[in-house]
Amino acid sequence: MAESQGNRLRSLLAEKAIAIPGAFNALAAMLVEQAGFPAVYLSGAGLSNSAGYPDEGLLGLVEFAQQAGYAAASVSIPVICDADTGFGGPLNVVRAVGEFERAGAAAIQIEDQEWPKRCGHLEGKRIIEAEAMVEKIRAAVRARMDPGFMIVARTDGRGVTGLEDAVRRGRLYAQAGADALFPEALESAEEFSFFAREVSASFSHRPALLAANMTEFGKTPLITVEEFKRLGYRMVIFPQTALRVALKAMKEALIVLQRSGTQKELIERMMTRKELYELLRYEADSGKDHP
Repeated sequence: MAESQGNRLRSLLAEKAIAIPGAFNALAAMLVEQAGFPAVYLSGAGLSNSAGYPDEGLLGLVEFAQQAGYAAASVSIPVICDADTGFGGPLNVVRAVGEFERAGAAAIQIEDQEWPKRCGHLEGKRIIEAEAMVEKIRAAVRARMDPGFMIVARTDGRGVTGLEDAVRRGRLYAQAGADALFPEALESAEEFSFFAREVSASFSHRPALLAANMTEFGKTPLITVEEFKRLGYRMVIFPQTALRVALKAMKEALIVLQRSGTQKELIERMMTRKELYELLRYEADSGKDHP
């Protein structure tokens, strides 16, 4: 049998720390793969923003899973899917695991915020009791059909109840069976180091896998993948980098088009038709030249 995407992701993480760019749709995921990255992160913020919504839990499981399916079918690399809070309680998490597994995802990430959630780097977040999150993690672990499918547990405790509580939660989540921990909105390299040191033993006989969120304009300073590796982190996600760059480029292009009434000066900034068709593996007219 072919190796599952979850096991492929586990193998990657066993070898080295990896940068995992965020995608906001399948086409962006294909660009991530084309650029040579070994995995892609389907960002909940990216999905919400691309639908015209803020990252506040306004899209549901069906919408997230549909986009996960599009992405997983479009790339050969593992797709890690943001599943927000699991879309409800333990029973909702059970359904979410099934939907994302059927979609072809390698892993899901669930967080301990109250539903509906907020962007992890904003004030005003609320988190559920740690024991309630433990039940969600246990439900997710029991629900997966593929034992390689990874459950990533995110804690937003740092921005609500403090670093010590984030560590306490991390220990509990690892003990509950989470395959990786994701401490959100830590504020320095020292905090990342402290969290890693304090939670690692809680993985018992499993590898201590930790994820870091390298988003821009948030509470976390910009830290390189190599430095995160030294701090004990194997997964470094860049959830909104590509979207933010793309949005700025589109905004500037539209200003030019509005001002001049022609796209002539934008041609050099564009991906050509041929390049787009190559990305899409479009073969219907493969013998023709597409400028």
